[in-house]
Amino acid sequence: MRRVRVIPVLTIDRDRRLVKTVGFGKRTYIGDPINAVRIFNTKMVDELLLLDIDATTDGRGPNFAAIGDIVEEAFLPMGYGGGIRSVEDAAKLFQIGLEKVVLSSEALARPALVSAIAERFGTQAVAVSLPYAKKLLGGQQVLTHGGKVRTGQSPVEAAKAMAAAGAGEIIIYSIDRDGKWTGFDLPTVTAVAEAVDVPVVACGGAAALGDFLPAIRDAGASAVAASSLFVYRAPNQGVLISYPDEGDLREQLFARLD
Repeated sequence: MRRVRVIPVLTIDRDRRLVKTVGFGKRTYIGDPINAVRIFNTKMVDELLLLDIDATTDGRGPNFAAIGDIVEEAFLPMGYGGGIRSVEDAAKLFQIGLEKVVLSSEALARPALVSAIAERFGTQAVAVSLPYAKKLLGGQQVLTHGGKVRTGQSPVEAAKAMAAAGAGEIIIYSIDRDGKWTGFDLPTVTAVAEAVDVPVVACGGAAALGDFLPAIRDAGASAVAASSLFVYRAPNQGVLISYPDEGDLREQLFARLD
């Protein structure tokens, strides 16, 4: 039975609050990220991604003290992204206990940073997140700085460049589907997975456990990630930190990949 990673994404703001966005815009307060991590500890989660969605736009680096407080509570692998601008930043995050750093805006501006981190810590230690959205006149492009800055690069172009720079993983993150419960953008996931020879993580839009199988089996993703699905009861309902139990994952995902 093939097993793939199913990854909750926790997004925090400048005040270290756990929040959830819709289309990288409207935010809803979810709670304390430490409490969320404690709950995920009990649920056999494969790994967690913690993303500070204000660090880059604020022009600041990672809040190492706050991140350390969160990681201290985690008994599972964690990756972190937000405001990482140097190999030294990455080194401090690994010292805190993170297993992976996630670059985005800085990686696209300076691919050499991806290469430098990969050289020092290994490609498995650095992922690149590629948030992207539709263009007004057709096509798609990757956006940086919280979806505010256009790069002019398509997801496939950006993924190829980041893989060539040394990224060990590409997170393909649909801004248009973020928080909207519409399922993954399978055509784009497929295009990126076919274009690079590193693992691709599908993110943005997951509405149910049933969305995971086509992203892996049909689109070629190596892992799936979601946020709303793991922090809400259901669309337009209250907060509930949750994760599928092992039996459900085996029945609805892993067993169907053989």
